[in-house]
Amino acid sequence: MLATTFASMEQETTPKGKAGGDARARKLTADERKAIAMRGSQARWTKDLPKAICGSMEQPLIIGNASIPCYVLEDETRVLVQTAMIESLGMARGTAGGKGGDRLASFVSQDRLKPFINNELKSVIENPIKFVVKGAVAYGYSAETLADICFAVDEAARAGVLQKQQAHIALEARVLIRAFAKTGITALVDEATGYQQIRAKDALARILEKFIAKELQPWTRTFPIEFYQEIFRLNGWAFDPLSVKRPGVIGHWTNDIVYNRLAPGVLPELRSKNPSVDGRRKSKHFQWLTGEVGHPKLMAHLEGVKIVMRESANWAEFTTKLNKYYPLMETTELGLEVQIAKKPKAS
Repeated sequence: MLATTFASMEQETTPKGKAGGDARARKLTADERKAIAMRGSQARWTKDLPKAICGSMEQPLIIGNASIPCYVLEDETRVLVQTAMIESLGMARGTAGGKGGDRLASFVSQDRLKPFINNELKSVIENPIKFVVKGAVAYGYSAETLADICFAVDEAARAGVLQKQQAHIALEARVLIRAFAKTGITALVDEATGYQQIRAKDALARILEKFIAKELQPWTRTFPIEFYQEIFRLNGWAFDPLSVKRPGVIGHWTNDIVYNRLAPGVLPELRSKNPSVDGRRKSKHFQWLTGEVGHPKLMAHLEGVKIVMRESANWAEFTTKLNKYYPLMETTELGLEVQIAKKPKAS
């Protein structure tokens, strides 16, 4: 009975579904069917290739006299589009000679250049990176490859082995060297593609993930009484160890001396996690630090600060030494931590 039921269902649904598919196919034009087939084929061909996450043809890398489209891939490789990179060196596009099927591979394969092009660079040139941009496959080289080629061409020119008709290539190579020597080719690509902003956010996110806990941690005594005692001494104030009353400015100083110097972005994140409501916070900042990294770093920082305090005669001397030994840091657009110059504050 069941077998009969299933068989009848199959007879009813299969031809009907197939008929519907055939009907849709008949409505498509030949060009539409070809486009669908090409998209399917391209999707299968590109599924294992790295994809560009930053960059566009409309925002090329302007370097020297050249305009080179560039991208940042999923693995953070910075790539320059093959044809434009070749043209930036003054080489005409084409397929004349040379393993690899392009002018660049042919150029570096010449015997006169062998002493200046190592096997690794030669292999990189002959095997460009295939990557995906907006569903299409593109070819390129890592940004560092352009620098390596330029230096090799410059060395060959200085050795006098280039032909007369290749002199313009050496000239373009020197222009490019001067252009990216000041900043670095990677930084230039990051700026052109806009990746520097993503890089800075990622760097800051990794720092905060290590330092800031996802949930409020139990309260434990963290700030030693010596920390506050030294603040009073450095400012010439009388200190009463039995009193919990302290000048309001000490809270601002604690943020500057401690939390603002643990790592970039820590204090703003703590303020976000632990906001002030009607002038008071529900918990202590240190209760939002991770037990693995944040809290141990805090304790080590406090011990170091206490040493600087004991070695200082007054508040001005302490803040000067603090800025020297525990400078304020911030994450730049390149994802790097840099020191912030800060003048000492008088008490």
